Amino acid sequence: MLEFEFGYLGLYVSCFLAATIIPITSELFLGSMLALGYEPITCLIVATAGNTMGGWLNYIIGTVGNPIWLKRIGVTEQKISKWENKIKRFGSILALLSWLPIIGDIIGVALGFFRVNWVMSFIFILLGKFLRYLILVWFFL
Repeated sequence: MLEFEFGYLGLYVSCFLAATIIPITSELFLGSMLALGYEPITCLIVATAGNTMGGWLNYIIGTVGNPIWLKRIGVTEQKISKWENKIKRFGSILALLSWLPIIGDIIGVALGFFRVNWVMSFIFILLGKFLRYLILVWFFL
């Protein structure tokens, strides 16, 4: 039983870190756990929770961002405005794509940076992550 608890904790941590800029493949961890006989619904819940919280961390990081910092690294006001218009046009629904490698992290940060509705962003982050892992769990069953 203790091994299973550590297994689920490891799954949570790996899924959390995979949602950040750290290059970890949470799908490999989840697939391995399913292949080893871990309970699929518990794996689905734990993986979704970890990855959602990692995605939420990206959003929070975005909220502390400052346009002045972007200007210091050479990003023009026009580019900032262009991205803001794109983000605000699609809004929190973009969070459904937060599960995508690399750009998903950027989307999460951008949603926070441009102060897109945090409740809806969280819901769509959760939904996108859940659907990805649900498909993966279903594939392994």
